[in-house]
Amino acid sequence: MEDILTVFKASQICNVSPKTIINWIESGHIPAYKTVGGHRRIKKDDLEAFMRKQGIPIPDTEPEDVKKRILVVDDDPIIVETIVQALEEDAFDYEVISASDGFEAGLQVNHFKPHLLILDIMMPDIKGYEVCRKIKTGEETKDTKIIVLSAYLDEEKFAKMKEYGADVCFSKPLPLAQLKGEAARLLGLEE
Repeated sequence: MEDILTVFKASQICNVSPKTIINWIESGHIPAYKTVGGHRRIKKDDLEAFMRKQGIPIPDTEPEDVKKRILVVDDDPIIVETIVQALEEDAFDYEVISASDGFEAGLQVNHFKPHLLILDIMMPDIKGYEVCRKIKTGEETKDTKIIVLSAYLDEEKFAKMKEYGADVCFSKPLPLAQLKGEAARLLGLEE
């Protein structure tokens, strides 16, 4: 078990909903702190002490670690922040990181090995078609799902992006609810 837990992870361990964990935190039963992004984190020892006190059985095995990794690539910090925050607050407890240029994105794809790539293809140093093709033809990355974002794409270009391997294409401004829904669907978390 990790030493620092998300609300989602704590809820899996206690076998209750994330909302119940938040209620226990807010009523002072479980000590927690907030990250810079405003997300609650719980120390493993604090959660176990609470569980012992309440008679909640502590599982000896860790719940399956199903954290899906998502890489957001966009050179607009506001868009990145909006997408990252929306995904981090999602019930699926994603691990989300971002890259602001093509070079960094390339490094992160190899190092972080995202399950899903959310890619703005209109960045100066990124050739969207090329990135999609490379990821979908790479032995280690071929199963990576790709959501393409762009402010300037028409149906024809979207069709071409899909030909090159994009799974879903969105125009900006972003429909965040749809984006979250597609992310969950592509990662096999929702029908």
